[in-house]
Amino acid sequence: MPRSTRARGVELEEIILVDEQDREVGFAEKLAAHRDGGLLHRAFSIVLFDPGGDVLLQKRAAAKYHFGGLWTNACCGHPRRGEALEDAAHRRLREELGVASALRRVFALIYTAEDPGSGLTEREFDHVFVGVLTEVPQPDPAEIDGLRWIRGDELVRDVARHPEHYTPWFAELLERLPELEAALRAEPA
Repeated sequence: MPRSTRARGVELEEIILVDEQDREVGFAEKLAAHRDGGLLHRAFSIVLFDPGGDVLLQKRAAAKYHFGGLWTNACCGHPRRGEALEDAAHRRLREELGVASALRRVFALIYTAEDPGSGLTEREFDHVFVGVLTEVPQPDPAEIDGLRWIRGDELVRDVARHPEHYTPWFAELLERLPELEAALRAEPA
């Protein structure tokens, strides 16, 4: 059973440490894994589209432990000890957005991003999923300060003009936007 408690409004959760081939090498408390330059850990990012092809953005709650107040992809998270990656992605969709969606894993990447505001570092082996959302999101206000839908080409231009408004990992995901859009049109595996 995953260990999880709350302290000062931040959930203390154990996450999975990995090597550069995404092999488990241990476990760490979530905040500890983001301190002192960060420890490489397994994570996922979900990019959701509407049936017309627009991208859902979330504005991270200002009170988030890092990168608060920035726009990013629909949902992110970490699988817990013993939790399958896709199960974790579906869990976070329910927790953050109050929705369900079929998801497809498209690619993975490793990135590092330092948050000067919190002093924390993301160092993630990030599995990227896409899905089409047909439900109306019911965002958790502890996680999300706002939502908006935007055309992909408009989003790419805005991120290029105002990168300071977006999370660093989201800019990396957008570099592969055509691959994400193509995955939506592909036949199920």
